Amino acid sequence: MLLEGSPSNPSQLIDPMQKKVSKIGVMTSGGDSPGMNACIRAVVRTGIYHGLEVFGITRGYAGMIDNDINRMDSRSVANIIQRGGTILKTARCKEFMTKEGRAKAYENLKSHGIDGLVIIGGDGSFKGAQIFSNEFDIPCIGIPGTIDKDIAGTDFTIGFDTAVNTAVEAIDKIRDTADAHDRLFIVEVMGRDAGYIALHSGIGTGAEHILIPEKKTDVEQVLASLQEKEKRKKLVNIVVVAEGDDFGGANDLAKVIKDRIPGFDIRVAILGHIQRGGSPSSMDRLIASRMGYSAVECLLEGKVNVMVGIVNNKMYYTPLDNAVKAKQKISEEWLKIVKILAS
Repeated sequence: MLLEGSPSNPSQLIDPMQKKVSKIGVMTSGGDSPGMNACIRAVVRTGIYHGLEVFGITRGYAGMIDNDINRMDSRSVANIIQRGGTILKTARCKEFMTKEGRAKAYENLKSHGIDGLVIIGGDGSFKGAQIFSNEFDIPCIGIPGTIDKDIAGTDFTIGFDTAVNTAVEAIDKIRDTADAHDRLFIVEVMGRDAGYIALHSGIGTGAEHILIPEKKTDVEQVLASLQEKEKRKKLVNIVVVAEGDDFGGANDLAKVIKDRIPGFDIRVAILGHIQRGGSPSSMDRLIASRMGYSAVECLLEGKVNVMVGIVNNKMYYTPLDNAVKAKQKISEEWLKIVKILAS
């Protein structure tokens, strides 16, 4: 049965000729994100509950090619829900981009009898899954595990909430020292192609400016605003910059501001990979568990090549083709909120 909020055409999701799965593989691919372990745990225990054999594939597609595939049981995933990273490891794999590499991966899956896959990762991982499934007729279910929240078809991605909370905690501490010294801090957060971490952490910490890849940066406007604040003797300012902002990162922006407004005492803080690690938030543990459970249910119901998402608190299934083509967009309302609250 399709849950409310799913695409209206069932043929997009369910293959009536799909044989019932009996052995499934689970893997994490691409960048790690807090909550991946909670998702692995949910997949393994839901599969075992339904009488399936579950195999963990170490290092994503690279492990599939190297036959680094091992049977998992309930004890395999004990005491991991609170841990960041991924017990299955993750890696990039150029060999999987070749037909020969995918054929080798398929033979390894076949040797274990694996007839269904759950892939926890981002759009690059889903592209690989889509091609692989089309070539070898193995049903794949994608689960969005990325701190960037840049995948369409879901309100949440695993790891985003934790990454934002990590950034907020860091920026709050930075504001304390900025206040003590009357400084302008430019804080760079992750987000090469998407500005959600910058947007949410910036709003959550009362940043004076938030620069994101989705909106072209008007440096002159930023400078004019800071000059106006300098005249008002408002010397404590936080500017949050996504690493993929079109103007450049925090260091590039700091140089321009220093040249044009030498009166500001400027410091740069680049948060970097601290945002990827750490114990997942309760939100990430919950959505990861819910998505992992639903992914196994999808395979049992015969759904093929879909991404499991959550939209308006209901499970939502997006064909992998659509998930990899579309990007989550930042609404104009969010941008308006930033402008009003930072004034």
